[in-house]
Amino acid sequence: MSVTHTQVGIVGSGPAGLLLAQLLDKAGVSSIILERKDRAYVEGRIRAGVLEQGTVDLLNEAGVGERCAREGMVHKGCYISIEDERFEINFEELTGGKHVVVYGQTEVTKDLINARLASGGDLRFDCDNVAIHDIETDKPRLTYQKDGAAHEVQCDFIAGCDGFHGIARQTIPADLLKIYERVYPFGWLGILAEAPPVADELIYARHTRGFALYSMRSTKVVRHYIQCLPDTDPDDWSDDRIWDELRLRLPQADQDKLVTGRVFEKSVTPMRSFVCEKMRHGRLFLAGDAAHIVPPTGAKGLNLAASDIYYLRNAIVSYYKTKSQDGLDTYSDKALARIWKAQRFSWWMTSMLHNFSTSDDFDARVRGAELAYILSSRAGQTSLAENYVGLPF
Repeated sequence: MSVTHTQVGIVGSGPAGLLLAQLLDKAGVSSIILERKDRAYVEGRIRAGVLEQGTVDLLNEAGVGERCAREGMVHKGCYISIEDERFEINFEELTGGKHVVVYGQTEVTKDLINARLASGGDLRFDCDNVAIHDIETDKPRLTYQKDGAAHEVQCDFIAGCDGFHGIARQTIPADLLKIYERVYPFGWLGILAEAPPVADELIYARHTRGFALYSMRSTKVVRHYIQCLPDTDPDDWSDDRIWDELRLRLPQADQDKLVTGRVFEKSVTPMRSFVCEKMRHGRLFLAGDAAHIVPPTGAKGLNLAASDIYYLRNAIVSYYKTKSQDGLDTYSDKALARIWKAQRFSWWMTSMLHNFSTSDDFDARVRGAELAYILSSRAGQTSLAENYVGLPF
């Protein structure tokens, strides 16, 4: 068995693990990333595309923000429609100049991988049977197999950035974890297509036929969603049927602005809210989807992962500089305080904008009244805007 030593072992090469490695490298802390899949798979995963300013700042700090600055699309607000009425929420006006940047998570991942490899950082793909050991000691270990050979990584700390289905959370004894979860009675049928955007900003549509979101990845590629049943098979929906449904859920004045194009990706995203408390056990720290999932309505998934990494990076770097355990001991509480605020916002947006087949008429009318209030109140719009552009780390 080959044995390697490093300061921080990282499980998972999604944005959370890659960003942590880059930021640690800038601080002179060594790390090794282990990834179960191959590079093509990791770089091909389709995920979120709205970045808060705090996330953009971290990418710049990690030295990987150049392409985002060049190709990312600054969004100063968004639109919300109810049937045939469309309303504008101006983030910059409501928050003193703050905005978001539309730049796909796939592109963030590519930028981080390229930077990691260009700097000579240790990033290992195709690692089978990754396992975490001895996290309750000061010498935790990672073991895995690659190309038929056994390997071990000895480290000071382990960061579990391997997603909702990964091994990191499962390594912590179940009786030490408190799980909070809500599964929604719908999903999103999403497409990526070669077409121009419907508008200059995202449109969130509340409609009797169901929710729809009209977004983009660039001026030539759109990312659109329609509310569907969670067990929907995307193959049951032809491209024409999806385009027709997207058109019907737009306000009538905007329907002619929907331009169709070649659909090159089609999938169904289930909707759930999930939080794992706690996010640390011994020398193992959870970050990103390993610890929490939000429905995508509030555009918080990638941004929450970034804030986790902000707190975790600070804690680890402080330990090596001062030998203080304070940052490590408070990591979970700090991260969870921001996570629960983002969970509330994501649940709130989801509740206001979707049709719930399981609810009664009273609940439906209350949700409609909530959205109507927000759209008629500057205070309500300010609350929405402040949360959407991102609360402080």
